[in-house]
Amino acid sequence: MADPGTGTDGPSERPSDGPPEEPPDARPRAARPGAAAHGPEGGELRRTLGFRDLVVYGLLFIAPMAPVGVFGTLDAKSHGAVALVYVVATVAMAFTAFSYAQMVRVAPQAGSVFAYARKGLGEGAGFIAGWMAMLDYLLIPAVAYLFAGIAMEALVPSVDRWVWTAIAVVITTLLNLWGVRAAARVGMAVLALEIVVLLVFVVSAVAVLVQDGGTRGWSTPFTSDAGFSPAAVLSGVSVAVLSYLGFDAIASFAEEVTGGSRQVARAVLFCLVLAGALFIAQTYLVALLEPMSSAELAADPAAQGSAFYDAVDTSVGTWLHDLVAVSKALGAAFAALAAQAAAGRLLFAMGRERRLPRALARTDSGVPRVALLLAAVVTLLAAVWAARRADGLDRLVSVVDIGALTAFVLLHASVVGWFAVRRREGPVRWFTHVVLPVTGAGILIAVIVEAAGSARLAGAIWLAVGLVVLLVQRGRGRPARLSDTP
Repeated sequence: MADPGTGTDGPSERPSDGPPEEPPDARPRAARPGAAAHGPEGGELRRTLGFRDLVVYGLLFIAPMAPVGVFGTLDAKSHGAVALVYVVATVAMAFTAFSYAQMVRVAPQAGSVFAYARKGLGEGAGFIAGWMAMLDYLLIPAVAYLFAGIAMEALVPSVDRWVWTAIAVVITTLLNLWGVRAAARVGMAVLALEIVVLLVFVVSAVAVLVQDGGTRGWSTPFTSDAGFSPAAVLSGVSVAVLSYLGFDAIASFAEEVTGGSRQVARAVLFCLVLAGALFIAQTYLVALLEPMSSAELAADPAAQGSAFYDAVDTSVGTWLHDLVAVSKALGAAFAALAAQAAAGRLLFAMGRERRLPRALARTDSGVPRVALLLAAVVTLLAAVWAARRADGLDRLVSVVDIGALTAFVLLHASVVGWFAVRRREGPVRWFTHVVLPVTGAGILIAVIVEAAGSARLAGAIWLAVGLVVLLVQRGRGRPARLSDTP
């Protein structure tokens, strides 16, 4: 394995499923460490990221304390079984992570699920997968920036949240334009701060529970405090998925990794497992400290947003509340940085394949700056609009998950299409290539069914627009981009 900290200086590890390594001079430039990755008729992305950098981006996007903002909502929806919600969500996302690990070796390209669906299902399905993922990738940074603005407004009430939101967008966009490696270095420091704050919270919560006990029963975060309901848990999972969005974005950097597609697959799985463990642990602890029952939270929606902070206030103290708020503000802003970087690479890949304007495929010193700037503008407008509305956060969150979940379903279908239908990789391993992806898709469809009606409607409208765009492209005789498919 290449040393993650060496950037372009260490030797590159070739994936075991690829052809035998050729002499250095015979390898394509894009396959050599530090070289730029060429796309068909597009710009170049420089290979500068190692395994550690991928993990940093994944954890930044996910954010180790992601449940802070949605804990109250999840607790109310699941009838108190909030830790179980994250167990189910982790399992559901594990199927998706495994499918990502399968397909990133087939199509180690920027664009993630867009590239995978093109390989496994064809051009039309690939476009729709990218289109639905775009809904997630363009709006999830706006949600994260808004979280940062809300946290900063709580600390400095004299400055409106939309101002903080706009400042966060500008600073992180400048870092992304500087380059993926530079952003990863700064992000590492922010991630370290988040982990330290999380450890302080865990130690403080355990100390309080040992000394004073919890306000709820020890098993209730898994069994409910108001009557167990599978439908209620699935309803919570449909919201909890928001906490995980980001581990998949690691695949968007496949053309900028020095160690090959195997590094990407390892990073995807590692980030998901680590994030799941962190989410389950912190929601279990805060649920035991929560002064309100899940029924009381359900009856008082206004209290749901601050439920995590309120539990910390009443059990540990205001000092930890403020520390968590600062960490959440910085963590959310840099989660948005990673999300914006992934969105830029999705736009870059779709532009390179002529599914979006070709200008998006331009690069400057290995950085897709045009695509990043477009992603930043969309994010800025959406985040500031939401920050100036009382219901802005709810409106954004309601549509983000549906886009991601739909794209994930198409990802699972791509595994079946490539390995079992097209049979491009030799004999079919039925459990790996059929049973697991079909099960994963079934779980995601069940979560979509339990999602809010407004979210399903927004997703359906976005899907309809994408189908219209696809039909228009075909009507104009847009040539299929099959340069990288057999």
